[in-house]
Amino acid sequence: MKIALLGYGKMGHIIEQIALKRGHEIVAKIDIANHDEIHGSAFRSADVAIEFSRPESAVQNILDCFNEGVPCVCGTTGWTGRMEEVQSEMKKQDGTLFWSSNYSVGVNIFFAVNKYLAKIMNGFDFYDVDMTEIHHIHKLDAPSGTAITLAEGILENLDRKERWQLDKATTEKDIAIKAIREGEVPGTHTIHYESNVDSITITHEAKSREGFALGAVLAAEFTAGKKGFYDMSDIFQF
Repeated sequence: MKIALLGYGKMGHIIEQIALKRGHEIVAKIDIANHDEIHGSAFRSADVAIEFSRPESAVQNILDCFNEGVPCVCGTTGWTGRMEEVQSEMKKQDGTLFWSSNYSVGVNIFFAVNKYLAKIMNGFDFYDVDMTEIHHIHKLDAPSGTAITLAEGILENLDRKERWQLDKATTEKDIAIKAIREGEVPGTHTIHYESNVDSITITHEAKSREGFALGAVLAAEFTAGKKGFYDMSDIFQF
């Protein structure tokens, strides 16, 4: 499979290594310095593009993929307020987008566990819930896309909560998400339920970026040759 990389930072390099080990070919490496090459023949020859860039660049990168007829696997977070616009353009262009807030297999298992726990907790209103996420100092968005996905999973299943709030809950209907940026932490997410008599905590801690990169390559293998919108639930039937 021919893969184009959109964003060639730390994640791009790790994705490249894993893709090559799995027998794929990297036909283009597009970054800020050579972004015009996204309109070149090398990029158009790709079976799929894997996009890990910056929030301010992601939407244009995805739209460029649609324009060039290359399916896009996007792992950039912090731009999804424009998801409706992007999906509308995808349909107009008969394009392909695979998006996830987190490509780690373990995190996607954690998403399923989080929803199941929230569903159980819906019957026990004496527990309150909050969340903490920790990432490296280079991460630009807060809370993380993964934290937002986790919060949405809780909101779908816990009737007494209506929204998430960064740092502090304003009302008892809010889920507080504390976002910490320190060192080179790949990503740690903790859901905490608290009552007067006990606490229940579930945590996912990433050890490196390799789990995210492998998941992105698996998503690329799944996406090549397809049309439409996909996410990790289309690969993992939890």
